[in-house]
This record gives sequence, structure tokens and C-alpha cells, in this order.
Amino acid sequence: MRVCVFCGSSAGRSPRYTEAAVALGELLAREKIGLVYGGATVGLMGVVADTVARHGGEVIGVIPRSLEAKEIAHRGLSELRVVGSMHERKATMAELSDAFVAMPGGIGTLEELFEIWTWSVLGLHQKPCALFDVDGFYSQLTSFLDFVVQEGFLRPVHRALLRMDSDPERLLAALREPPPDGAATGKWIDPHET
Repeated sequence: MRVCVFCGSSAGRSPRYTEAAVALGELLAREKIGLVYGGATVGLMGVVADTVARHGGEVIGVIPRSLEAKEIAHRGLSELRVVGSMHERKATMAELSDAFVAMPGGIGTLEELFEIWTWSVLGLHQKPCALFDVDGFYSQLTSFLDFVVQEGFLRPVHRALLRMDSDPERLLAALREPPPDGAATGKWIDPHET
């Protein structure tokens, strides 16, 4: 099994973010779950990759050629794939992964999360998606997503596809659970139903 972790190329302000990246990396290595990530040495990306590698786990980085120098591509991985574009990066990460976790990060992390979650809602894959909610980082986002459901733009069953936990072990357990009933029916079965 491999888990793709989307996270910041910055470490953020709170030391808790780095501590959480270390905890997740240690857990993945201990459980013999490979890491797929954005291929950089910097920020939370570098922390989680270094932690998994330090504990003997598999780490596959995927970085576009245009960011290889800017994000300081990590040369100490099990495998580093340098691809042609951001689109190719996301497609490669998705192909290599069995599940997806978003840690704290910026707009790149959010963009990756929303694209892969959208693919799940559309039935393009059946792989679980989750938020690692370090110190309530994602609480305002999830409140907004609940509002989106309330306003009829997202079905509750598709909202439930995005799991969340603040504890890495519980988060990993949630990734192993089957999708909610009805999630596999596809978004457009009945365009009048929300």
C-alpha cells in the first residue's frame, strides 16, 4: 500500500505541523506503507519524506521539471520521478497511490486535494481521501464544506468521502474503511437530487 501525502513546501508557523509530519512519517514506515509525495526537500514535504526514509520506508517523489530546482528536488528517495508538468505530477501521484492525505499546506495542497476528491466524487477512482487536521487547521474549511452541502451543491454522501482526523493512527484506520454507502453511484445519476 502507498499513501500520497499532499502538504506544504513551507513548514508553517506552528512547530506542531512539523511534529505531525514526523508522526505521520513514522507511522507510515512502521506500518510498511509507502509514501508518494511532491518530491521536494523543503517544508513539510521534506519532513515527512525524510522521516519515512530514515525509518526504512519506501518514498517516491514526483516533481515537475520546472520546479526541480526551485523546490530543491530530493535526491535521497527510493525513487524520484521528474515529470513534464504539474498535470503529469498529479496524474502520476494518483496512479502510484492507494489513498490520499492532505496535511496543512497552502493553495497547492488545497488544489491537489480538491482535484483528487473531485475524481472520487465523479467515480474516476475508489481511493480514500482524508484531511490530517493538525490543531484544527482544516476546521474552517470543513465548516464551509458543510455549508456547501446545506446549499445543495454537494451531496452528503460525497461530503462523507472526505474523511478527517487529528490523530495519525485513527486517520490511517479511516483510510482503510470502505466508502460510505451510495458513494459509488456517481454524481450525475439524478441531476435533481442533491
